[in-house]
Order: sequence, then C-alpha cells, then structure tokens
Amino acid sequence: MKAIRVREFGNPEVMKIEEVSDLKPGAGCVLVHVNAVGVNPVDTYIRSGLYPVKPELPYTPGMDAAGIVETVGEGVRDFKPGDRVYVAGSISGTYAGKALCRESQAHPLPENISFVQGAGIGVPYGAAYRALFHRANAVPGEVVLVHGASGGVGIAAVQLARAAGMHVIGTAGTDKGRLLVKEHGAHHVLDHHDPECMENILGLTKGKGVDVIVEILANVNLGKDLGILARNGRVVIVGSRGSVEINPRDVMTRDAAILGMVLFNASEREMLSIHAALGAGLENGALSPVVGRELPLRDAARAHHEIMETSAHGKIILIP
Repeated sequence: MKAIRVREFGNPEVMKIEEVSDLKPGAGCVLVHVNAVGVNPVDTYIRSGLYPVKPELPYTPGMDAAGIVETVGEGVRDFKPGDRVYVAGSISGTYAGKALCRESQAHPLPENISFVQGAGIGVPYGAAYRALFHRANAVPGEVVLVHGASGGVGIAAVQLARAAGMHVIGTAGTDKGRLLVKEHGAHHVLDHHDPECMENILGLTKGKGVDVIVEILANVNLGKDLGILARNGRVVIVGSRGSVEINPRDVMTRDAAILGMVLFNASEREMLSIHAALGAGLENGALSPVVGRELPLRDAARAHHEIMETSAHGKIILIP
C-alpha cells in the first residue's frame, strides 16, 4: 500500500510517499481502508521535531481519517468488515491507504456524514469539546468567544457551543472566513485584524465581558483576551506558536482563570465521553465538519505548508 513516510525531522518536504507492507490487525485492533485523511497543525509540529513527544523514525504521520473497516482482530466486538468509521488516533499513522487502530480509536461514522467530513472529526472536534466542557465547564447561557473560528477547531467550537445553548461570538481574518463562521452558528462574527475588535466584543456583552474564550493563537491574543473577560471568566488555550506577555492583574481582578489544554492529556473515560457526544451531534445534524480543500495524498507537503501559512477555511483533507 502507499503511505507517507518521514525518515528525518524537518520541513514538509521530508515527507515522501512510499510503498509499504500491508498491515494486519492483532487482538483488539481494526484495520481501516482509508478514504480520507485529516491534516492537523499538530501533525506539522511532530514532523518538524518541535513536539515534546517524538515518534520513532521512520514513521507515518496522521491521527485522523475516515474509511471502511477491512478486517478486525481477535476480541473486537463493536466493528465488523464493511462498517463506516472515523478514526481518532492510530497505531500506524493515517497518511496512508490503510490505518491500523485500536478498537477504541475507531468510531461509527453516520451515513449523513461523508468520508471527507469524517476525516475532520477526531482532533478538531475532540479538542473543541474538551476545551469547552472538560476544561472551561461552559454551561448554557454563557457567552463564548472563539478566536480564529474559521479553522477546524474553531468551527467545531462554534457548532458545539451553539448546540449547547451558549451565545457565540467568533472572529476570523477574511470575509470568506467570517461568512463561514456565521453560517455555522455564531451569533456575531468580527474581524480579528480590526484594531477595535476587542472593544467591539466587549460592547456586544454590554460591558459584562465574555465568560469563556477558546483561544487558538494565544501568543497573539492572550494578553488582550484577559481584558474582556467577565468575572469568573475562563480562557482555554488550545493553540499557541510562541510566548506572550500578560498583565496578571487582569486575571486577579476578575477571579479569572487561564487554562491550558492538550487533547492527548484526556483520560480514557474523557475520550469515551467526547466521542459519545460527538457521535450524537453528528447523527442529529448539530455537528457538520467543514472541508475547505481536498488534496491527493502525494501532496502532503503542500498541505503542511498551507495549514500553517494561509488563512483557514475549514479542514484540509488528503485523499489516498
């Protein structure tokens, strides 16, 4: 089968497509024929060698995919060959024609969700759900700000917050991105390049402030976020690409909290609850992953350049 392989850490061009041996599922595992692969920023950090936990070289990148179960190992009870699934985590990596997963890493893909949409579920929706409900403990009626709402995690957070009865404010850097965020449930959408953006957000809350902020780019926004929080407000940092200076008094005077979050720190029980909730939302139509672009698997390097260098409008998907 074809698979992307990384034999040294470095720039996107270290990813090469190769012919590799077919995989066989052991006990408790499933082998998925991959129809679509989700590309995530974390994939680029791992490939570059900057991520704290480094895979053993060589390796196949990728955590998210969707496809059809091809074979199952001994002891697998929840899946059989032919089942439609999305993959959230993988033993073998997902930038390939097939992916080997533990049974717990595969999840039923409802018929109303396409394979390319299914490939955009795992990391983005998992991170958004954990940020909102496991870390911020957001509740219906609260005001939620999603900074950088037009990307995979941002759209997921908007849909999840709106479905849970929260008042949602989103930001995006382009007209196309703002339209997308509005279409997917935000009550208000602003341009985060506007110098008066934060003041305008505060105005939308009539000066009360925002209860929860899902922060995708903390190194740019965190210092300003703290100035528009409500009392007992929470900022959940989902992404950051560097350091930032803040004024601790902005946190102190509001009894506010800055919460870090990495999806991979979630416990097994938390992951089960995340995917149970996501499955229900996908089935009833509350959640609908947005695909911004599809590229062939051989263009994995191009996908890595684009996800870090261009404005996000939904997910980038690779097709094996």
